[in-house]
Amino acid sequence: MDTIRTVGIITKPGVDKAARLVPELIDWLKQRRIETRYDETTAEYLNARNGIPRAQVPDGTQLVIVLGGDGTLLSAARAVGSREIPILPVNLGGLGFLTAITVDEVFPELERALLGEHRIGNRRMLHCELKRGTEVVAEYEALNDVVVTKAALARMIDLDAFVDNHPMASYKADGLIISTPTGSTAYSLSAGGPIVFPSVEAICITPICPHTLTFRPVLVPDTTVIQVVSGAKDGEAYLTVDGQVGEPLRMNDRIVCHSSVHQVRLIRPPKMLFFDVLREKLKWGER
Repeated sequence: MDTIRTVGIITKPGVDKAARLVPELIDWLKQRRIETRYDETTAEYLNARNGIPRAQVPDGTQLVIVLGGDGTLLSAARAVGSREIPILPVNLGGLGFLTAITVDEVFPELERALLGEHRIGNRRMLHCELKRGTEVVAEYEALNDVVVTKAALARMIDLDAFVDNHPMASYKADGLIISTPTGSTAYSLSAGGPIVFPSVEAICITPICPHTLTFRPVLVPDTTVIQVVSGAKDGEAYLTVDGQVGEPLRMNDRIVCHSSVHQVRLIRPPKMLFFDVLREKLKWGER
């Protein structure tokens, strides 16, 4: 990792812990002559007006600190994009599968990062293209999942899924989730999908409330190209990426997903492994 000279900070709004932590963090970095770039929300915690748009925060940085929950991290991951700058995710409350570093661990973990002794977990992203006829009308990168779902008042929708151009299934369902191993503990898990170890090279296809109960989640290699064709009328289906961005679909729109060339580099607690997170977050250690 490059010597850390500039750090980006992205923060969740309306969190009491952040109001206390952000000024302390800025001061800690200043004492070590490290420059900072931060979004408008972080600036508000400092009573300042020098925040910049979140998408610009990673520019010129060697580390991005995310203060919040998994949603804030997903937004930060898209801002970092192809730069693959290490992200230090700090959990300020909530479930937090990805933001596993606690407030008490922030400064010890930063010290390790400055010394190059930190532990990084690489998480592969999912690339998504929305095709309308022969035109690609939108492209997205997802850390968790790409979801095709019915609009709020629509009935079940018809979706045809293809794996490497081979017909896989014709769904009548509330929707379909295409998730990375990282996203297997998010929406896919709620819909009955499997928990996938982060280093497993796979993509999970999980139907949402299918009309036919024999439809089950399916794991395919991450070398696979997955296509989903929407049979819903215009505006009755919606594409959502990481639960945060997306757009309404038209009939016969095609959503094409494959493993991205980009990875998110997450700094992990030094002694906490994946199953430690599951035991803590899902209460697997309780009797």
